[in-house]
Amino acid sequence: DHLLVNKLVYSPSRWPFEDALFGKKPIRRGHVVVFKFPEDPTRDFIKRVIGLPGDSVQLRSKRVFINGEPIEDPYAHFEAPPRSPDERHEVASFDVREEYGPVTVPAGHYFVMGDNRDNSEDSRYWGFLPREYIKGRALILYWSYEAEPVDYSGNPGIGSRVEGVVSVVTHFFTRTRWDRMFRQIH
Repeated sequence: DHLLVNKLVYSPSRWPFEDALFGKKPIRRGHVVVFKFPEDPTRDFIKRVIGLPGDSVQLRSKRVFINGEPIEDPYAHFEAPPRSPDERHEVASFDVREEYGPVTVPAGHYFVMGDNRDNSEDSRYWGFLPREYIKGRALILYWSYEAEPVDYSGNPGIGSRVEGVVSVVTHFFTRTRWDRMFRQIH
């Protein structure tokens, strides 16, 4: 997926008029943000903000609780339903996809999760997201391309890049996911 990202919305302001001029807003729960991956800042990730600084975050049977209250989470998708109490065992109790926390989000940090909750490398695995790693808010998905697994596993050298460009050019019409194009990101 290729996205348009508003990098001004969360940027620091030098003058008071900048906030109104550029539509600057504070980061809120539910925003989809693009950020530098804390474990490898050369990579960008995209996730939904779940916990704000000072919030207590907990998962119980895959349901998110903020400060002890369940939140409405219409974007969450699960590959499997939560385990029933009969299915719980020692291994399941350590599965952060099912149960997590409670943890308190420190000042200057955020707790982020992917919408595909059962298959997302997010704050449950690598911790809190520092504010300074956030690049901007995702706005629009303008192009989506169905890449082959080999497109991701190649050597990042020049030969692999040329092969990738040739693949996109030759398969542009057949691998473009037309139904996903120009979607606003909510």
